Amino acid sequence: MLAVHFGAGNIGRGFIGQLLSQSGYEVVFVDVNEEIVQKLQEKRHYRVIIAGEQIEEQHVYHVTALHSVKDHEAVLQHIARADFVTTAVGPNVLPLIAPVIAEGIRKRLEVNRTPVHIIACENMIGGSSFLKEHVWKKLSEEEQTMASQYCSFPNCAVDRIVPNQKNEDLLSVKVEPFFEWVIETKQMIGTIPPIEGVRIVDELPPYIERKLFTVNTGHALVAYLGYYKKFFTIHEAMKDEEIYADVVKALNESGRVLIQKYGWNADEHQIYIKKIVQRFTNSAITDEVTRVGRSPIRKLGPNDRLISPAKQYYDLFHEIPSGLVKGIAALLQFDYQEDTEAMELQETIRQMGIEGALSRYAGLELGHPLIAAVKTEVAMLAKQ
Repeated sequence: MLAVHFGAGNIGRGFIGQLLSQSGYEVVFVDVNEEIVQKLQEKRHYRVIIAGEQIEEQHVYHVTALHSVKDHEAVLQHIARADFVTTAVGPNVLPLIAPVIAEGIRKRLEVNRTPVHIIACENMIGGSSFLKEHVWKKLSEEEQTMASQYCSFPNCAVDRIVPNQKNEDLLSVKVEPFFEWVIETKQMIGTIPPIEGVRIVDELPPYIERKLFTVNTGHALVAYLGYYKKFFTIHEAMKDEEIYADVVKALNESGRVLIQKYGWNADEHQIYIKKIVQRFTNSAITDEVTRVGRSPIRKLGPNDRLISPAKQYYDLFHEIPSGLVKGIAALLQFDYQEDTEAMELQETIRQMGIEGALSRYAGLELGHPLIAAVKTEVAMLAKQ
């Protein structure tokens, strides 16, 4: 069994590639980093360090790598015979790798008409569908019709904290013990080959929103409140009793939305929230608040981790979710100078005020009750 994985970075090696290898797949990483590609070709294995209460090492075998430019033809040949093609490159890079995947599919139609599952394992909603759109643009209508019989693009949700790190061994990667990889059956062709630790579900949106409204919401709150209080890491920020309480409060609010929408058991969701909060307190994982808080404009989006649960909470219960509102207010204070989005956001606030910024980036109508609540919270933070 063969898996071609685009992206040999920390997520690729420490999460997707690891699970595929443990499930019996030969994993071929595709990347532009010549040093990592060369090391993988030479060693054909690497270490994953599971950093929990106790440190555990796992060795990942049956791996190699190809350079996406220099080994172009070999990449196509591997796509032509792969069982899986997966990605962990970042949403913005998906359109850049789509032409290569399209070429690989074209070659596959000539030599191997068996099903292949192409899955974008990105921190975005509908990543595989997004990738398919760009792949399809590179294929003729006739090729699209043929490929539709054999190439599936099932959407998925992925979750594992892999912090920025520098290791003496270039290929080693440190990760947290917790992970979740959920794949939706809707777009599958045939049966999906087994992957260790993966959950297969009929409907993905509830799991995507659960992750977005719990993991991403909570992580963002720790980052922005931690930055406001001048903490350096997520772990340090979570030691602050007020921040800890604020995070739990916000996650209970977003959880109330999820329970109402999807009919989930409230006690079971509380267990999930506790598990997520424990992940943020993991002292073995050092993650900077500025890294987690980066790209605040994107995270202020109407369908993202703070505005979406806050707006849905207000629409469902006609109450202001004060925990989520405090997180939004803290985001508006994020003025990290090395983040271009942070600088743009601060300039917009200076020119248009908080109302203008929330209208432009969060899609809130002027006069929406959340805007007044956020302004009040910003003023309160300014007094502290």
